[in-house]
Amino acid sequence: MRPMHGFFPLPVNLTRDKKDTGDARAFSFLQILELIPFLLQPPSMLFVENVVGFETSDTHAKLIEILEKTNFITQEFILSPLQFGIPYSRPRYFCLAKRKPSSFGNEFLNRQLIQSPKPLFEPFNVDSKEDDLSLEDRHNLLQSCQPIEKFLVLKNPSNDTDVESAASTTGVSNDISRTSGEDNENEYDPLDKYYVHPSLLERWGSAMDVVYPDSKRCCCFTKSYYRYVKGTGSLLATVQPMKRDKTSLKEQRLRYFTPREVANLHSFPEDFEFPEHVSLKQRYALLGNSLSISVVAPLLHYLFTEA
Repeated sequence: MRPMHGFFPLPVNLTRDKKDTGDARAFSFLQILELIPFLLQPPSMLFVENVVGFETSDTHAKLIEILEKTNFITQEFILSPLQFGIPYSRPRYFCLAKRKPSSFGNEFLNRQLIQSPKPLFEPFNVDSKEDDLSLEDRHNLLQSCQPIEKFLVLKNPSNDTDVESAASTTGVSNDISRTSGEDNENEYDPLDKYYVHPSLLERWGSAMDVVYPDSKRCCCFTKSYYRYVKGTGSLLATVQPMKRDKTSLKEQRLRYFTPREVANLHSFPEDFEFPEHVSLKQRYALLGNSLSISVVAPLLHYLFTEA
């Protein structure tokens, strides 16, 4: 019989809620972990993903304890698409585990937490301190990323379009209520529903993360993107201001990234598309809970490569 493989994503941020193993949402994950020692044919490999901070949690300690007791070796990573040339800040924790006698290419990294993608592609110097990036190193990392415009689908409007009238169809509160018809992306002008209403700029403008087509970084998109503007992901300025600051947000004509653009920043393939019945809000929610292919693909390749 062919060996079994396991893929265990942990979909909730237990550490942020400070409940950890006491959180009911961790119950299914803990149940899976506790079953591993009793399996007649345990999986030969495991892949776990979570938010940064999981590595210091009680649930993480339980994960490592059980894996070590069941003859697994582990290597752990904290990686972001920024490290792969994608202008998208989405750092995530990953645990890769192999059951002996299988082994990793860089065995000296066993039981270590690595914050560099280099071990995935080449022999890695265990003495290097690439985790401790200086400000200059971080600047160089960002400069190596592609500009956001490479991931955009919709063209910018002309600079003389009136901001108020163009944004008037996009809702009036931070929790944006829309009709069911507005969830159909084909019923309206493709740009109209993505503009941020001026009332939101007045209330939440100081908390918005604004990026430009030539920016080399944008913030992580959450499942609440498009419903809320605060802390859910970056907004795109479609009109270049004379000065890039928060005093001219109305003139910058901010809009949300479209689902296809968010998918592009997740490195989804060009032929990826949602079924027509999936609403706009549902698309954002699914993307917000998704994984970055630019990060996960080399991790999986590394996991499946025998030493």
